[in-house]
Amino acid sequence: MEVASLVLPVFAIIVTGWLAGELGYLSRSLADALVHFAYNVAMPALLIVTIAQEPARNLLEWRFLLAFGGGSLICFALVFLAARAGGKHDLASSTIHGMAAAMTNTGFVALPILHAIYGQPAVLPAAVATVFVAGVMFPLTVILLERDARGAAHSGGLVKQILLNPMVLSTLIGLAWAIAGLPIPAPVAAYLNMIAAALTPCALFAIGLGLSVEGLRSNLKASFALATVKLVVMPLIVYGLCTILSLNRLDAAAAVICAAVPTAKTVYVLAHEHKVEEKLVAATVSVTTMLSVATLLVALYLLSGLATGTG
Repeated sequence: MEVASLVLPVFAIIVTGWLAGELGYLSRSLADALVHFAYNVAMPALLIVTIAQEPARNLLEWRFLLAFGGGSLICFALVFLAARAGGKHDLASSTIHGMAAAMTNTGFVALPILHAIYGQPAVLPAAVATVFVAGVMFPLTVILLERDARGAAHSGGLVKQILLNPMVLSTLIGLAWAIAGLPIPAPVAAYLNMIAAALTPCALFAIGLGLSVEGLRSNLKASFALATVKLVVMPLIVYGLCTILSLNRLDAAAAVICAAVPTAKTVYVLAHEHKVEEKLVAATVSVTTMLSVATLLVALYLLSGLATGTG
């Protein structure tokens, strides 16, 4: 029931946004403003406060990073290359396909689930996974999307555009702060956390507001395929890497659960901001959120022996 109580409210906010748009209570055009706020204000605040408050030495748990991060990048590469091989998708579209199958919602789903089931010791690996998503997956997505938009011929402008992107800039600020080892002043942390708290309701509500039944139907086959990679293939790859790297039981369980949670809503924010595959990502976030209630229960049951005695 821990899984259902954490995942179902996420889906409920998406449904609420969809009902608001479907019934004409709110204009669907408001989704643009919500996503713009999430992308340029709320998400950078979350990235800074998440990365900066994590001691730099904790970000260098290399075996955990290889297992979780390796699984994420392998799944991204598999879907990205499959999309490109078909010849129907450009660089930006292929990037969004790959990230919809590989970028995971560690901070808002995996971390509270792990904390509730395994206790405080499971928070650190979940935090490291969250930092990997923020520090590697986000910038990688932005770099590929900006390269597609500007082309290789504008490399000088491209570098500037990437470095000034809110996602990349906030990640760099957070990393610099973590490496410096400076504490964030309490008022500043409170300020950033208040802004960051708006990300979840804004992004999820915008997903629902921009989601139509026709859009869901037209992308159902593709979103189920991406959901299969996200909820089944990725956890299996991560588990295999955990075994190869001989991770301890708790870290292995944490890595697999972090891989098995739904597609991050921030993929939709990126897709919508760059106007590429928004309907597909909205459908995939919705489908993975629905199906993860069942797949997470299965994963937790299979992993129940891994972290025995922890938490």
